[in-house]
Amino acid sequence: MRIAVTIFLTDETIAPVRLARELEARGFAGLYLPEHTHIPVERTTPYPAGGDLPREYGRTLDPFVALGQAAAVTEGLGLGTGITLVAQHDPIDLAKQIATLDHLSGGRFTLGVGFGWNVEEAADHGVRWRDRRELGRDRMALMRALWAEEPTAYEGEFGSVRASSAYPKPVQKPRGPVAGPRTLVGGAAGPKLFAHIAEYADGWLPIGGRGLTESLPVLRGVWADAGRDPAALQVVPYAVFPSAGKLAHYAELGIEEVVVQLPPAGEAEVLGMLDAYGEYL
Repeated sequence: MRIAVTIFLTDETIAPVRLARELEARGFAGLYLPEHTHIPVERTTPYPAGGDLPREYGRTLDPFVALGQAAAVTEGLGLGTGITLVAQHDPIDLAKQIATLDHLSGGRFTLGVGFGWNVEEAADHGVRWRDRRELGRDRMALMRALWAEEPTAYEGEFGSVRASSAYPKPVQKPRGPVAGPRTLVGGAAGPKLFAHIAEYADGWLPIGGRGLTESLPVLRGVWADAGRDPAALQVVPYAVFPSAGKLAHYAELGIEEVVVQLPPAGEAEVLGMLDAYGEYL
């Protein structure tokens, strides 16, 4: 099983270059980074985990800039977002960022897609909360048009693009309905989420990995009903606090990659946690 990591990298934590070099030297599979552009101080949205919102949420580094640094100092380390808030981006700009990072890293990028939890953050980006999932879906379709091998126009409910010359292209070739880099959709199990996964993604990025025994058969059914290859579905539990038993259970479910959580801390604490996680490699 491949073991990748995720961490809230901030202006106060270990630096991306130092962490990426350590991960590759130690044999970890990848580095996934979250995204928050800003956290409005005046907000009513509760923190999903309960209690006060941790400090790191308002200090998070831009994931694409940080992953670009990580790509430049590694050769095989996977690079991913966990997750990109697609609805909060201009899709033409985002398509260029993603394709450039994937191209420069030699196809090592995984696009984790999500829909967010912070209503006020989304609102500052002009996102109506009730529209965020369909807006994300629409922007994914627009980006697929820009990533297509031939100039392809797109006219959607929320945006459009003319048939265009748009290079570089992501390294991975289109597969079925999916174009672009490896794409995983995050979120809680449910019919809408599973429909999105089957429509435009390579698989699911479930936070914490709980309930997979019950939800995986449902996702596999939706995937098969959409005409997708059963062997192609990828499920990657995300932000996991690992144990030998938990990883063995994932392996029994056919899971091949797990993303474990690192603390948003300085170099000594993070490297100490990598030492501890080394037993699972």
